[in-house]
Amino acid sequence: MGVTRAATVLTGAPGVTDNEIRIGQSAVLSGPSANLGLEMKAGVEACFKAVNDRGGIGGRMLRLLTLDDGYEPERCAANTAKLITGERAFALLGYVGTPTCNAALPVFTASKVPFIGAFTGASSLRTPFNPNIFNVRAGYLDEGAPIVKQLTTFATKVAIFHQNDAYGNAVRESIERALKAQGLEPVAIATVERNSLDVRQATDVLARSGAGGVALGSVYAPSAELVKALRARGLLMQYASVSFIGTSGLLEKFGDSAKGIGIAQVMPYPLAGVSAITREYQKAMVDAGSSQFSYGSIEGFIGAKVLVEGLRRAGGTPNRERLVAALESFGKFDLGGFGVNFTRDSHNGSTYVEMTVVGSNKTILR
Repeated sequence: MGVTRAATVLTGAPGVTDNEIRIGQSAVLSGPSANLGLEMKAGVEACFKAVNDRGGIGGRMLRLLTLDDGYEPERCAANTAKLITGERAFALLGYVGTPTCNAALPVFTASKVPFIGAFTGASSLRTPFNPNIFNVRAGYLDEGAPIVKQLTTFATKVAIFHQNDAYGNAVRESIERALKAQGLEPVAIATVERNSLDVRQATDVLARSGAGGVALGSVYAPSAELVKALRARGLLMQYASVSFIGTSGLLEKFGDSAKGIGIAQVMPYPLAGVSAITREYQKAMVDAGSSQFSYGSIEGFIGAKVLVEGLRRAGGTPNRERLVAALESFGKFDLGGFGVNFTRDSHNGSTYVEMTVVGSNKTILR
């Protein structure tokens, strides 16, 4: 998106002029996982449009600058440097994925740029404490126990299928820890490469394992391929996934065959206006021209809401230090049925996890 060249910088803060505040995002917008980034971007843009339609933040319009990283770490690191140095983004919002966020981490940390609402539950963005990072969602360690509980309700032997990178390793750690708490360990571990749909080896490993349940730690396209391949062999296993799978992407790729798959969710149910935040989100999406409600876009919307509240609290001459202090002032803050809790010592906003199951006709049952 273009920049108004005639704007005068009032605060001295990068990305803040008299008429706009520039926010940067690197996300996957192309390739087999594109739906994850496109939904996050749509949710952020819907929130920003709603704020801008009401006059912005102190008269400044919010401008989202999004670059496609293809879910590749090197591209994300380069995008982050460009957003900070070239585009002079004031803050970063709505990044997607563990390996990409890990690659961006040293870049935004060195520049002391606030990094808010990333779509990942990885411990690497939570420990050690980083004053620039504000996690809005629960971590993968929070998701492991309910996933294992759901699987072991039906199966005594559980295997793990995960992406062969930092994201998958984080999920594996979470599931192994949850199994250990029940005196169990995975009967098999199978992997798939990032941005690949080649699940042949993983299918062979899991088919031989004797597992009755599989914890999924990949994204929607390879996960759908795996389940299809195992079912084609006559293996009727139970499946449960972490939230990062991309719920709507899975339904789109797998259709009615996704019935019965469990998915951990770390955001409010977006498909019905059961709370103030979901009603606000749905209205904002419709006003932005979309009625495609999803867990991905509500996560982008809520992350943007957190940033907006921080900007409001940062005052009329915002800079990055004031934004960090403003976010830390939240304490326990209710966004309208979804709460975050930020303090000077903790930037992990939520531990909320809810298990859902895919029902008939591509519905999501709570």
